[in-house]
Amino acid sequence: MLVHSQRTPFRMQSLLLGSLITNIGSSFIWPLTTVYIHDYLHKPLTTAGIVIFLNCFCSLIGNIVGGRLFDRWRPVATLASGITISLTCCFTLIFAHGWPVYAVLLMLNGLGSGMINTAINGFATQVPGKNASLVFNYLYFTSALGVVFGTLFVGIVLKLGIGRIFTVASIMYGLFLLTVLIFYRGRQFARSSSNHVTAHERGHMSVPIVVVLLTVFTIWLFYEQWDSNVSTYMIAKGLSFQTYSTVWTVNAGVIIVVQPFLTRLDGFLSRHLHGRLYLGLLFLATSFPVLARAGRYPEFVAAMILISLGEVLTLPAVSTYVNRRAPVAQGGSYQGFVQAAGSAGRAFGPLLGALLIEWTSYQLLFDVAFVALFLVTGGFMLTNKLTHDAVEN
Repeated sequence: MLVHSQRTPFRMQSLLLGSLITNIGSSFIWPLTTVYIHDYLHKPLTTAGIVIFLNCFCSLIGNIVGGRLFDRWRPVATLASGITISLTCCFTLIFAHGWPVYAVLLMLNGLGSGMINTAINGFATQVPGKNASLVFNYLYFTSALGVVFGTLFVGIVLKLGIGRIFTVASIMYGLFLLTVLIFYRGRQFARSSSNHVTAHERGHMSVPIVVVLLTVFTIWLFYEQWDSNVSTYMIAKGLSFQTYSTVWTVNAGVIIVVQPFLTRLDGFLSRHLHGRLYLGLLFLATSFPVLARAGRYPEFVAAMILISLGEVLTLPAVSTYVNRRAPVAQGGSYQGFVQAAGSAGRAFGPLLGALLIEWTSYQLLFDVAFVALFLVTGGFMLTNKLTHDAVEN
């Protein structure tokens, strides 16, 4: 009697659990970078900026390498390798977090995080019985939830000592690795894990993909101003740093409230993906004129609400847009390109913002952001029209 063994299908819940865990872990690391380098290690702010740039650059490399390994090697092993790199860095930082060890390990952690983020998005395209757009929506929700939990408790844990921060991060990455070994390995995915890229599929990237990657880069180039320069802008307006931190609570609140509605409307939004992207980009662009003229706290909240709506509409949809146009055997690589475009924007954003502020003013920086986002939105719309993209309208 011949018995056929059938592997258990990979479940979306396993992917969401992994996303939640890794975002909690990473949220214990990145919010402290500038403060730790400047206030604890007593280095100039410019040094902190350089370290953040190098961290983002290493993350970009991890995005690209992770995407290629996901497609041409083994997806589960690629994810496990990224987790192992980040786990090793965080565990080492428990015992050695002085200068320059901290900076070197932070950069290596960026490499691991880049591989992790790309692999997670790659798996989102391979959940059996689920549309990738639906999975991307859920992933964006769990990532926001992870950031909320991480940033909520990081200040409390920091009071116990910097080593405790890296201990918690190590535990999170350890739990994620355990989750991968139990719930990812040996599962049945929607596509074969052994796809090989043919010579034809290695051809040139289509123009719409190039334009959307440029759009992602521009979004993060200016969105990063909220992380790097808006805090000093608000303080210059007479508001406190604590007030600045509360606008990020607004950001998380918008995502957590709006994302479930977008998920319920996934079928409609998937059929009108271009419209969703155009509306999201419009929200992102118009948030900056509001920010440029903000002087009171409610006006800053209004700007954050606009950019948060743009974020939640646009960024999950970008992954869906690229996935629909990626060659079957290169899904992981193309998701890596999306992540890399974001990493590049996050790397150059603080530097560009600081230069424009130093040479001109905050207001001009925010006006430049509006014009740049308006132009890439127009270019994206024009490209879709000229290429007669029939995937969806």
